[in-house]
Amino acid sequence: MTQYQEISERVRAAAVAAGRDPASVKLVAVTKTFGAEAILPVIEAEHRRFGENRVQEALRKWPQLKDRFPDIELHLIGPLQTNKARDAVGFFDVIHSLDRPSLAAEIAKEITRTGGVRRPRLLVQVNTGRELQKAGVMPEEAEAFLDQCRTCYGLAIEGLMCIPPVDENPAPHFAMLAEMARRHGLSELSMGMSGDFEAAIAAGATYVRIGSAIFGAR
Repeated sequence: MTQYQEISERVRAAAVAAGRDPASVKLVAVTKTFGAEAILPVIEAEHRRFGENRVQEALRKWPQLKDRFPDIELHLIGPLQTNKARDAVGFFDVIHSLDRPSLAAEIAKEITRTGGVRRPRLLVQVNTGRELQKAGVMPEEAEAFLDQCRTCYGLAIEGLMCIPPVDENPAPHFAMLAEMARRHGLSELSMGMSGDFEAAIAAGATYVRIGSAIFGAR
């Protein structure tokens, strides 16, 4: 059994253990720093959902792969600079890291510029640990920001994303994000990585972002 197959089975088992339909949990295979030679075996195993942290790395790596496998779904899971919004809107299918008004304005502008042809699905990143060095809107500001995205910029927000502090139990952070999503009628929860995805699935994650457990240490 490959590492990818093992992780896929663990994702399925965690969903079943939580009383959920396994199809409700979507595995994002995170390929940052890995090249095509590492990615191809996972694509050939019929996986089609991949995540990258940086726009420029994705633009170097993925165009040829997407030409060969046009059904690949590409997710931006890292922080997005406003000056990269055009590239991100043009290239990614899902953006997990919307976290400030200036970025919302740029994304809305780029969607309009394409005539709505390019309209990536959007999640708001919440800084559940209130870490000053980390991206994400603060929890107490999330409601106002969600309303601003919808009413000021006309953006359809599908869900929320978080990255809990590395030195804390992630479960309370996952529970906070899940409750916030319920309160605001959001269907997608992007939470859980290689070391904690099973706890995230138990809390309601719909996207789990797993890299090193599939591809190995970076």
